[in-house]
Amino acid sequence: MEAKLVLYYLESCQECRIIREMLAQLGLTYVCVNVNPVKTQRQEVFEITGQYSVPVLIDGKTVMTSKDNILEYLVEHYPHNTVRPVKY
Repeated sequence: MEAKLVLYYLESCQECRIIREMLAQLGLTYVCVNVNPVKTQRQEVFEITGQYSVPVLIDGKTVMTSKDNILEYLVEHYPHNTVRPVKY
């Protein structure tokens, strides 16, 4: 089964790490796209979101930016996978 979740992230980004931890906790399969550390070189992210910032999570046709929006979305849309409440 092909993953429908795609996470654009930067390895050194703390907010991206939090999203990856939540995805792992929920047991979700996703594709990681490690972006260029130079913001203006993240053309693919810009084309998708109109901005250069990460994290960006795509779930089918839904595109989310910002850690808080992504975490809220994951908990609301994948509650059956939640093991325990998580606070960040």
